[in-house]
Amino acid sequence: MPYKHDYDRILTRLTTILSKLNDGDALSVIELAQEFGVSSRTIQRDFNERLISFPIYQERKKWKMQDGFRVEKSKSIEDELVLDIISKITESIGGNFATKSHTLLSKIKNEDFSPIYAKLNIEDISDKFSEIQLLEKAIKEKLIIQSTYDKENKQISTSTIKPLKIANFEGFWYLIALKGESLRSYYLKNISNIILSEEHFKSDTKLETLLDNAISIWFRKDVEPFEVKLFVKSHTARYFKRRPLPTQKIETVNSDGSMEFTLKITDEMEILPIIKYWIPHLYVVEPLWLKDIIQTDLLKYLGKTT
Repeated sequence: MPYKHDYDRILTRLTTILSKLNDGDALSVIELAQEFGVSSRTIQRDFNERLISFPIYQERKKWKMQDGFRVEKSKSIEDELVLDIISKITESIGGNFATKSHTLLSKIKNEDFSPIYAKLNIEDISDKFSEIQLLEKAIKEKLIIQSTYDKENKQISTSTIKPLKIANFEGFWYLIALKGESLRSYYLKNISNIILSEEHFKSDTKLETLLDNAISIWFRKDVEPFEVKLFVKSHTARYFKRRPLPTQKIETVNSDGSMEFTLKITDEMEILPIIKYWIPHLYVVEPLWLKDIIQTDLLKYLGKTT
């Protein structure tokens, strides 16, 4: 039965190639091209671009897995739990991504039964496999790229951009990149026709720190981070202790279990959705202008003002 999408063929081919390499086979580009009914150039691209992150090498025109990197059945209880958690997370994503990840994980895990359950609302991006592979290569090698971007149903050229990270915020995938000196976020599913240039760019340590500390896609590069102080009631405080926000620092823990904590943001929209989610169990202490925004929004919602 014919495949509906090119990425189905690509994923199946790459999974098979990795399985052969893991079994210790030395693979010929010409033989693989004949087996999958594609050109030798396509297979060579698989190794040079799509499988670049794996520990493989070419010796006498044969591709092999590096010694010491073969994937073996896990014997560790801790490893089994980690694999179970990864498996359940990918199941939450769904689609072909979940199917392919289950196939790969089954080669490592000792048994199919898992006591772990996880439900995450993360969008399926398995249809962007080829684009992600190219973006990973560009990010790792710091290569400037060109691409097409679908913005409000209009195909536009992104000209030349410097890709920095593939990030997931609130279940959606984005490419974080520099366009000139401006930091941009591109919705990953709207990116196509990626072309890697041979021109390299330099990374910025300060920018890397900004990305690591970002709470949401609303973070900004051109603004100095500012501090926000929040108060949270006792029965809600435990959630912020279990999963602290980036840059979160607990200032005061009261006898009743409530607490005050601070964090640094670059845009109010990084924290406003979180505050509104936890109302009335959390409120702003400082700055006062942020507290005023919350109050104004609540009054508008209640129809008290226009």
